[in-house]
Amino acid sequence: MSGLGAVRFAQYAYPPNELGYCGPAGAEAMLEPEATDDIGRRARRFEGVWSYLEVLAEATGRTDPLDAAVVDAYWLGSPLVSEVDPAVLVARLRDRFVGQVGGTWREAADRAVPHHSFQVFEVYPWAGLLREGRPPGPAVHVLDRCRIRPGEVVAVDGEAVEVVSRPLVWDGRALLEGDPVSERARWSVGGSSLIETPVVGDTVALHWDWVCDVVSVEQARRLVDLQLATLRGIGLAAE
Repeated sequence: MSGLGAVRFAQYAYPPNELGYCGPAGAEAMLEPEATDDIGRRARRFEGVWSYLEVLAEATGRTDPLDAAVVDAYWLGSPLVSEVDPAVLVARLRDRFVGQVGGTWREAADRAVPHHSFQVFEVYPWAGLLREGRPPGPAVHVLDRCRIRPGEVVAVDGEAVEVVSRPLVWDGRALLEGDPVSERARWSVGGSSLIETPVVGDTVALHWDWVCDVVSVEQARRLVDLQLATLRGIGLAAE
């Protein structure tokens, strides 16, 4: 198992784990960068994510689903995602999510991508409900927070930063990124963190209210592009 890949996994998986949305109890264990074996065991209990990592590893000739390149491909996107046959991914998800209702993923055998944006917008039911014309309710907020999104650090305040990012908005027909807004996000909890202190001007990847990592401009652009491609696939991108 890749220790680096385990830590990379924890950087992005910690916030929904802390909120109780996925993974086993005890999210604080994810913030121990030396405890890679424990993180690896916990990662296997993120059943949805683990399915994508397995498919990515198999398709790219890797034996370790926590290979750092595999983990980065799922959370941030990389050329590796194009090596996975969409039909193979959907077939794996049919096994993993048997009995689950909602979402648009079952019809995605020609477009499925092993990236977090596909899980958020196609496997979770929220975007599908919007496509059906249901009232937006909490859907837009959940989709916005759950996706991995880029932002720019404009101030640092202890274990938190102020970041400027573009939230998702619903115009009645499409999901699109709105005007930039300022938000507060954590990068450390009680002195425990998986990254160095961000600095003003850093481009960062955000998940819920958490700074996962400092990313390159190219990685930030890829996140936006993958999200847009997924929204186009389900007919929710702006024309």
